[in-house]
Amino acid sequence: MKVILLKDIKGTGKKGQVIEASDGHARNYLFPRGLAKPATDSSVRELEHQKAAADKRKEKEVEEAKALAQQLEAISLKFAVKIGEGGKLFGSITTKDVAEAIEKNHGIKIDKKKIELATIKSAGTTQAEVKLMQGVHAKVKIEVIED
Repeated sequence: MKVILLKDIKGTGKKGQVIEASDGHARNYLFPRGLAKPATDSSVRELEHQKAAADKRKEKEVEEAKALAQQLEAISLKFAVKIGEGGKLFGSITTKDVAEAIEKNHGIKIDKKKIELATIKSAGTTQAEVKLMQGVHAKVKIEVIED
């Protein structure tokens, strides 16, 4: 009996997959627990339609992420901080500071967890990498100057 899985089942298959299951396994285990439904012509067409819609949404999200990455590439942040002897900062500049500066100066809200940056403890220029989604990255230029 062909069934469409409604949830991921370890050892059987992933959600949305059409599999061949024995009649007893489908009737006594999969259907009563809501893990699968029979694979009729209409349900298979509906599944294909849902997959196409999900692919379209994913493609749109990637395009939006790429557009945001282009905006972030153009950004250059300047931090004016107190600097002690030897060019060392009093304190440091972290991913939280970078995220807040991007939101405050450019109106783009970025989660600090998506920013990869070694903690900045000295004056100079560096880059922070922003990982927007898998395969879409942007680099933001950061300049630290003396206040």
